[in-house]
Amino acid sequence: MWPFNIMCDSTARLDGKTVVITGANSGIGKETARDLYRRGARVILACRNMEKANAAVDDIKRNPFSKVDGQQLKDKTGDLAIYQLDLSSFQSVRECAKSLLTKEPVIHILINNAGIFMYPFEKTEDGNEMHLQSNHLGHFLLTLLLLPKLRLSGFGCRIINVSSIAHWFGNINFDDINLEKFYGPWKAYAQSKLANILFTKELAHQLAKAEIEGINVYALHPGLIPTEISRHSGDTFFYGADKLFNFFTWMFFKNVMQGAQTTIYCAVDEKVGEETGLYYSDCSHAMTYSKAMNADYSKKLWDTSCRLLHLEPEESLVALLNTISRQIAD
Repeated sequence: MWPFNIMCDSTARLDGKTVVITGANSGIGKETARDLYRRGARVILACRNMEKANAAVDDIKRNPFSKVDGQQLKDKTGDLAIYQLDLSSFQSVRECAKSLLTKEPVIHILINNAGIFMYPFEKTEDGNEMHLQSNHLGHFLLTLLLLPKLRLSGFGCRIINVSSIAHWFGNINFDDINLEKFYGPWKAYAQSKLANILFTKELAHQLAKAEIEGINVYALHPGLIPTEISRHSGDTFFYGADKLFNFFTWMFFKNVMQGAQTTIYCAVDEKVGEETGLYYSDCSHAMTYSKAMNADYSKKLWDTSCRLLHLEPEESLVALLNTISRQIAD
């Protein structure tokens, strides 16, 4: 198991804060939820599988503290809640956002953690390739729908997009974004992870352009971790490929607690609260692929993502937020 892991050493409390984490029923999402819960936050697990989400809540409540926790994190735990969310369905994303906006008075931190890996070619009910929608477009829509709530929740809100070092192998195929001409599961995954970083950088730019302060945006690589994200590799390659992948990652890479550290760092670290639009790995700034730093490339993806959501890109972020909010108000 990876021995050279950097742990988030911030002792910041999150009492009175509300955090939404997608895909928090297992893996690094669940460990992130556990950490923020023990810091006093109200943690919302936004998950597709409600049975697993309920099991995750039960486990977190029974085992809120790890061996590395200091006494300062053991003062008081927070609260846990579950909302239904299927990122492969825009209707589900809108319904989840509407419920959150109606029932939650504030949202301070949004962690776009959920994702799929090495999925065989399939289109969602909305007509998009599964990696593209589950890993990028669903989170793009959820973020825009929740932005007005974050904006009203006070200064210091954060949006965290869990990407991957796989983005170095990615390319946004604007002429064939659903990869219908030539599909490869790794190609699709890498494209979606590059999209996470481009979205992060463009959202930071759009917020600054609209003079919306107090919301910072981050992207990160958690590390290679044996989690349920690899469960589809057996269908893509050969029977047992998922078990082989997890065996090698268990032997040589991070466990889920280690893999959650950079997400936690971006959520709570005081110094990071003064930064935005950056990419992190092992609880520090990291270098990105050159395409991830191209402003024209990120703007083109932003516009393309809007059109895939049947929205016309607006010159003003505020105008776009008003338009997209009407989709769930009607």
